[in-house]
Amino acid sequence: MSAGIRISELVRVRTLHPEAVAEAAARRRRRPLVGASGRLMIIAADHPARGALGVGDREFAMANRADLLERLCLALSRPGVDGVLATADILDDLLLLGALDDKVVVGSMNRGGLAGAAFELDDRFTGHRAEDLERHGFDAGKLLLRIDYEDAGSLNTLHSAARTVDGMAERRLPVFVEPFISRRVAGKLLTDLSPEAVTRSIAIASGLGGSSAYTWLKVPVTADPDDMARVMETSTLPAVLLGGEVGGDQDGAYEKWRKALRLPTVQGLVVGRSLLYPADGDVTGAVDTAVGLL
Repeated sequence: MSAGIRISELVRVRTLHPEAVAEAAARRRRRPLVGASGRLMIIAADHPARGALGVGDREFAMANRADLLERLCLALSRPGVDGVLATADILDDLLLLGALDDKVVVGSMNRGGLAGAAFELDDRFTGHRAEDLERHGFDAGKLLLRIDYEDAGSLNTLHSAARTVDGMAERRLPVFVEPFISRRVAGKLLTDLSPEAVTRSIAIASGLGGSSAYTWLKVPVTADPDDMARVMETSTLPAVLLGGEVGGDQDGAYEKWRKALRLPTVQGLVVGRSLLYPADGDVTGAVDTAVGLL
């Protein structure tokens, strides 16, 4: 980790020297996407930009930015953690803090489908563009693709996602596509984690754009983890597992991840809230346990 400023200094630097972000990006030490281990362990922190600040029964657990940054810096310092997935505001903070040297940096690209909004499925690209990731020297991008067969607006998201895959491939930048089949029940958006739905979502995501050469998949573990082997046969694209919230059954979640990580196309884990805000408060222990699964 290079010498950076303290969290308490972020506002002052942002106010007086906004160019510091670009300067920090320019001097950041980069690394290959996949290192010697052949596996990826990425910490996710792009939830706040969708207004999704809750963890478990704590509605605003992620609202304190200084606390979130402390947790992220701790997680990134642990052996075996390869990098971070976040929006520009968080990545800019981490650049200024000197926390991104020799780490994989993944920019979150579409955060327009705000949690709980009537337009939640309209996942517009309000975050990083392909040209932003290239300019900052970041290593990859991630896009969310939620499809509701009864919502004609899903076609706009599908089209935008395909063009983003094209833009990333033109720059030879990997893009992690996170696909879901969703539906509304009594006005609430629900994600279908049945093996049939996850299989269909993988097939759709794999076919986006004019080239799949730089496309990765970011997929959930199905409701029944024993179905994952069949589900992951749907594509030859490399994939990482989406951790998601695990509730009180942390050990059960670890076991599901452990089984899925044995599958040939699964290359690693992308986990956020369950490691940054574990039920027992031990960020170090949660991160080290997740790393051990790899």
